[in-house]
Amino acid sequence: MIAHILTGAPPPKFSPGGLLTEWQADPYALAGIVAAGTLYWWGIRRISGTPPTWPWSRIWAFYGGLAVCAVALLSPVDRYAEVSFSTHMFQHVLLVMAAAPLFALGAPVTLALRAARPSTRRRVLLPLLRSRLVSFITQPIVAWLMFAVVMYASHFTGLYNLALEHEWVHALEHLLYLVAGVLFWWPVVGLDPAPHRLSHAARILYVVLAMPLTAFLGVAILSASSPMYPWYASLPAPWGGAHALSDQQNAGAIMWEMGGGTSVIAVLLVAAAWFRHDEARQRRIEEDMDRATGGPVGLGTVPERL
Repeated sequence: MIAHILTGAPPPKFSPGGLLTEWQADPYALAGIVAAGTLYWWGIRRISGTPPTWPWSRIWAFYGGLAVCAVALLSPVDRYAEVSFSTHMFQHVLLVMAAAPLFALGAPVTLALRAARPSTRRRVLLPLLRSRLVSFITQPIVAWLMFAVVMYASHFTGLYNLALEHEWVHALEHLLYLVAGVLFWWPVVGLDPAPHRLSHAARILYVVLAMPLTAFLGVAILSASSPMYPWYASLPAPWGGAHALSDQQNAGAIMWEMGGGTSVIAVLLVAAAWFRHDEARQRRIEEDMDRATGGPVGLGTVPERL
């Protein structure tokens, strides 16, 4: 008999009222969200009044990531993830495909470097950021492979069922998803200084190569002919039995469609950033030409012969 981590009976079949009544204060998740939000706000206060001020876009991105984590880990999403594989998959997609890139856009490393005391920056932060470990795990190919390993190992080994049976393993699984997700998205959208920078073309290729990764994972789950995890199959009605297989198929569709959709959006955003970068570069070239010639030179202008 599977040891249930739920306190009390499984939740009732979902209804709109559950959006208000099925919230829960997971101590691990709540502590992590509060600590991250407090530290980030402390960093902003430390540099307040020192121009340039911390951009609001980064603040919204970071706290948006925390809000996504709150929805994924404290709302009914987490409550029903324990009895519904599709809801559990949706929870993981929220962490990896939404919260993680928002954290990367929040530039927390840059904020920490600016807010820290000079001695802390010199003795702790900079040596850590320049360490071999950080240099290794932030290499794009390593980050890509870590993302692949975490996604596949968590779904095709006993880790998934173990996480459903033990709360601390469940919390560790969520942390792995967030870390792997942030490392994966950092080379694509991250604003922090990084030892390994990708060109815009390489970023697009990086994301495109990840699309079959999530698609194959989704298709493998969608096409399975029997429940992959004994946990869900053994649950009482209305969750277990035949419902477990159809719910598993929905989980595969969520990974396939949402993973692919997020990757397409990321490619479009990188392409737009590439276009803006080239436009800015062209303007700088034209400004340099204007200074060199003593005035603007249009396309239809014929320079005087010397």
